[in-house]
Amino acid sequence: MKMRFLALATLWCSVSLFAQDYFPNNEGVKADNNNFTAFTNAKIYISPTKILDNGTLLIQNGKVVQAAKSVSIPKNTVIINLEGKYIYPSFIDIYSDFGVEKPKKASNGGRTAQYGPSREGFYWNDHIMSEKNALSSFSFDDKKAKELREAGFGVVNTHIQDGIVRGTGALITLNSNGTDNDRVLDDKSAQYLSFKKSVTSQQSYPTSLMGSMALLRQMYHDMDWYAKGNSTTKDRSLEALIAHKNLVQIFEAKDKGHILRADKIGDAFNIQYTILAGGNEFESINEVKATNASLIVPLNFPVAYDVSNPYQAEYVSLEDMRFWNQAPTNPKVLAEHGVTFSFTLHDLKETASFKSNLLKAIAYGLPKEKALAALTTVPAQILGKTNQIGSLEKGSLANFLITSGDIFEKETLLYENWVQGQQNIILDKNQKDIRGEYDLVAGENTYKLSISGEINKPKVEVKEGEDKLTAKINFDNQWVELSFNNKEGDKVYRMTAPVDPSTDLLTGRLWLPNGSESTFKATKTAPFDEKEKKADASNDDSSEVLALTYPNLGYGYKSKAQQETILFKNATVWTSEDAGILEATDVLVKNGKIAKIGKNLKASGATVVDATGKHLTAGIIDEHTHIAALAVNESGQNSSAEVTMEDVVNPEHIAIYRNLAGGVTTAQLLHGSANPIGGRSAILKLKWGVSADEMIYSNSPKFIKFALGENVKQSNWNSYSRFPQTRMGVEQMLINYFQRAKEYEAKKKSGQAFRYDEEMEVLVEILNGERFISCHSYVQSEINMLMKVAEKFNFKVNTFTHILEGYKVADKMKEHGVGASTFSDWWAYKYEVNDAIPYNAAIMQSQGVTVALNSDDAEMSRRLNQEAAKTVKYGGMTELEAWKMITINPAKLLHIDERVGSIKEGKDADLVLWNDHPLSVYAKAEKTLIDGTVYFDLEKDKQQREAIKAERSQLINLMLKEKGKGAATQEPQKNTDELFHCDSL
Repeated sequence: MKMRFLALATLWCSVSLFAQDYFPNNEGVKADNNNFTAFTNAKIYISPTKILDNGTLLIQNGKVVQAAKSVSIPKNTVIINLEGKYIYPSFIDIYSDFGVEKPKKASNGGRTAQYGPSREGFYWNDHIMSEKNALSSFSFDDKKAKELREAGFGVVNTHIQDGIVRGTGALITLNSNGTDNDRVLDDKSAQYLSFKKSVTSQQSYPTSLMGSMALLRQMYHDMDWYAKGNSTTKDRSLEALIAHKNLVQIFEAKDKGHILRADKIGDAFNIQYTILAGGNEFESINEVKATNASLIVPLNFPVAYDVSNPYQAEYVSLEDMRFWNQAPTNPKVLAEHGVTFSFTLHDLKETASFKSNLLKAIAYGLPKEKALAALTTVPAQILGKTNQIGSLEKGSLANFLITSGDIFEKETLLYENWVQGQQNIILDKNQKDIRGEYDLVAGENTYKLSISGEINKPKVEVKEGEDKLTAKINFDNQWVELSFNNKEGDKVYRMTAPVDPSTDLLTGRLWLPNGSESTFKATKTAPFDEKEKKADASNDDSSEVLALTYPNLGYGYKSKAQQETILFKNATVWTSEDAGILEATDVLVKNGKIAKIGKNLKASGATVVDATGKHLTAGIIDEHTHIAALAVNESGQNSSAEVTMEDVVNPEHIAIYRNLAGGVTTAQLLHGSANPIGGRSAILKLKWGVSADEMIYSNSPKFIKFALGENVKQSNWNSYSRFPQTRMGVEQMLINYFQRAKEYEAKKKSGQAFRYDEEMEVLVEILNGERFISCHSYVQSEINMLMKVAEKFNFKVNTFTHILEGYKVADKMKEHGVGASTFSDWWAYKYEVNDAIPYNAAIMQSQGVTVALNSDDAEMSRRLNQEAAKTVKYGGMTELEAWKMITINPAKLLHIDERVGSIKEGKDADLVLWNDHPLSVYAKAEKTLIDGTVYFDLEKDKQQREAIKAERSQLINLMLKEKGKGAATQEPQKNTDELFHCDSL
């Protein structure tokens, strides 16, 4: 045995296993070491599903030769007996920035934005950096490598974590004994992307999530155009993109919704991304599963909030409390639904917390086999490196762990992490377990000594009689050091002893308080109490996990709302049609449609609602809103026609529920007013608890936001470098863009090669009457100007929104054929609305203009019924005509009046039942239906409010319990959804 260890020592000190013959050696005799090393009698996990009991692992020259029950061991073999030990493949992290220099933030250029790129010879946008390579800024970090090896990792895929397209990563082994010649397994292992701009450039575009998505789409179009040889200039970014198109494409999403957004881009260009997840995928598991993407999942579970102060506890939303409670189930849910995923250390504050979080995921139901696969075979599979890493199959790198037992048990110790056949000792695997109960004789006294804790990090308790003494212990390299005070605390006893593996007796030198030396003896009377192990393990057991709701926040529903057959009896029906207001009338809803209107209707199986004394109306339609959005402006360019609000719909925005409570069923989600040509709209049905895509109207009419006035010329932003800076400039810019669009279409139709331009494609749709403009406007001169520009290019403006000087040009608006969506009584809130009057809507209506009232405000949208009532006061509108301004009129403006906006047989059953006259300030929506599904119910709302109180109390108690166990906590903080307006940036 001694000879074997000597041979092993010789192996460690030998010439590098990876030295290549053509390298000169000027340090000594040139020689190769081709010895084998055999690890015998171990439980070997060749892979998560291929396990050997009492197996042998044979390695040579940094690779696995064989792993089997019976192995023929060559003569030149160092044999290491691992009886009772386990061997696993080392872990792999494919989303790392190990050894890569952190990009430096560009200096701030002041308030004036930078609109152009700062580089030449590359893509027109600085944030596309496909030419970058991790190795260009890589330096092996010994200290970090040691930290990662101690967590069980042997290989990392590192990259520059900066920019929208970040270039290529490099696959690196954590082998501190080798050089980069040995460590670099692949210098271009994957291409990395994200939605985030680079910190190294101040180029303004994109300023939003939807801008990032548009930029990526345009980039792929440009890549195809460039690859076909159409460019007359050189673009190193596009050339790199083309060169890397067959690499693994890894996309940083970090959120369940962003996963869907990234996948949608990939689908459009036949790219299957591997996606960095965010930990909340369990909330939308079916949609995530449908992407077919492999995920890289961080194990950065949130810690409990410190809710011991009741006032501070109020800051924490139920949504955040739930996420703390439910997040550890994410890996289990992914596994149950067959989603392929690997784990990463990314976003962990401390590498040391990796194991505890991994064990928590297992405690919450993740199978151990799936956990091991997520750290070994799956990351290898994602990178296409299964023949090199991730298992202990023949020919694989000799990257493996030696542990004291099952690696997914808390008390298991990691002894060694071998990387490319090089031993890295984490803990001495021969270290004896000294835990247990002892009788300690020190000097003339006898004490009770109890050693507990972990094998390598023991805890100690010393008692004299019933008195507990202050004591410390240290155990390292088979030596134990122990000290304790007397009862009075003024005297210290110190002792040290070697640990003999063959006996449970501890004996050694004792230093008494008076400085004299003696001996001590500790005789073991009982082994370590297994109850303590179980008690320690119980601290990691999963807490009670609360059920998901749809959406998964306070007012979410326990199950997704379902379509019903409903018969409203004896209601006052506001048809918003020529039929007017019908008294004591029945309305039957079936299969999502208004099936029948009449008296004394009957329907088998229908839910009958007694609407006596109540009012039934079509759902309110808000022509201009900014709720339910993750962004509102793409201000990085003077035209952002390439972006679309459909990319940034937020289906979990609480304003959706609040709007339903106010009777709103449809809304046009508009881009803001940061530029003359804004982004495309999203027309939404406010369905609560469904995905973003399910909210968007099927066969939705195409709209786009334009804007005029002070916002687009940046009057209030002190930015002077972007054209246009004047109202005159706005006109010239619009003419220029439409002329370019005409020329673009002509070239496209000519059959010549052309660069596909998403922005121009949208403007061509406007010219051809396929997309409609909703234009932010105030001043009559600009209103006239845009109509003239439209007429010059033979199209019509669809809607002027805001239009507070519309009363001045109502006749011209009628002649042009444009509608108006205005405020009821807003005026004098900024200079360009000084001439606004509350009679505006009525005057435009009197001239034959189709007029709607809009909110442009998350709060006002809940009370559009009251805004409509104001037109009765200001202008003498009839109640029915006033009501049409928030139902059928906006439906006409949005080209959806054949589907919604009135109560008519065959239309979508988007209805509201009011408990009072709908124009009254006392009216409340009792039920709000969309497509025959009840998405708001006043009685259910009352029940939910009580349920929310009870659930908050339950979660607070769970958090207090967590704190009581000594777990880490975080300070309460308030997270709220931002409420956007036209000028929000």
